[in-house]
Amino acid sequence: MLRWLIGGGREPPGLAEKSPLQTVGEEQTQNPYTELIVLKAHHDIVRFLVQLDHYRFASAGDDGIVVVWNAQCLTVLQRLDVWLSGGNDLCVWNQELDLLCKTGHLSDTGISALIEIPKNCVVAAIGKELIIFRLVAPTEGSLEWDILEVKRLLDHQDNILSLVNVNDLSFVTGSHVGELIVWDILDWTMQAYERNFWDPSLQLDTQQEIKLYQKPNDISIHHFTCDEENVFAAVGRGLYVYNLQMKRVIACQKTAHDSNVLHIAKLPNRQLISCSEDGSVRIWELREKQQLAAEPVPTGFFNMWGFGRANKQASQPVKKQQENANSCSLELIGDLIGHSSSVEMFLYFEDHGLVTCSADHLIILWKNGEQESGLRSLKLFQKLEENGDLYLAV
Repeated sequence: MLRWLIGGGREPPGLAEKSPLQTVGEEQTQNPYTELIVLKAHHDIVRFLVQLDHYRFASAGDDGIVVVWNAQCLTVLQRLDVWLSGGNDLCVWNQELDLLCKTGHLSDTGISALIEIPKNCVVAAIGKELIIFRLVAPTEGSLEWDILEVKRLLDHQDNILSLVNVNDLSFVTGSHVGELIVWDILDWTMQAYERNFWDPSLQLDTQQEIKLYQKPNDISIHHFTCDEENVFAAVGRGLYVYNLQMKRVIACQKTAHDSNVLHIAKLPNRQLISCSEDGSVRIWELREKQQLAAEPVPTGFFNMWGFGRANKQASQPVKKQQENANSCSLELIGDLIGHSSSVEMFLYFEDHGLVTCSADHLIILWKNGEQESGLRSLKLFQKLEENGDLYLAV
């Protein structure tokens, strides 16, 4: 297990770290951050910002107004210097917040997700439909902006919950009934379709226990994260790794958490972090399968399927199916225990650790204990060397 520390403690005396943005004796460098979007709604000083879930945040000001913003339905087209917002219609704005153009009324339910794709196009998820829009910039013949509906993709059977760009060649969508579809980003055709995230025939326990735990939301795809090889999907309470080249699931943890997984993120070294409604935050590692275990082992720390062990003889065909289907495994390597309610999401900083926010009103900073111990030791030796107190042992 990895050791992780809850942040809040102070560095040892004399080891305070200088700001990475400016050090003593250096001239002030150009700010690496640039203004992206200015959101105007308040009439007085804005005092507070709070993140509500994966895509929404709220602002509160001295004007007595609380504004809820949907960041998932904001997409910036840097090349055209405009940004788009989605609600019941799709609007195009310039950086001065002037409305350039908008579509007609699209849906009462509104746009749930919005991403940019090539050819001045965007993809909007509305219910169970994907709508491709093309943005038309002003020309010598026409000084007006326009946004045109190009195509509708109707392959999903239920509402689309997740939409994300994978790479320069494809994007991926996930629905409420567990459909994962990989799309060609240029011609908008379906490249792959996967819906085998919850197959009762692959479970290791009795049919009665399956009926007890198989709930309608157990197959909803709540969140995606990607790398160049794989799509990592949070499906109900489980985690699945879908390989883009093989076009199949190569690893999974069907019951990674006790409740729905709300947010996941890919880390270096083939690691993955997930958080859940059950208040837990867990760290996983994607490993190549060396050999099949002698007996089925429950995932996590507790047996999610009630009491007793599955029948060994009955589980043999299941194990063989799983061995042939999954070439990798997701192994639990860390469990962060600190929240008492649903962990809504987190932010990962490679050099500074992990920040989690929860319905228990707490924000917790976590640091890798082994990494922090090594850094402190290194800083201590550097300090001793600077002061001339470090001697070579004979």
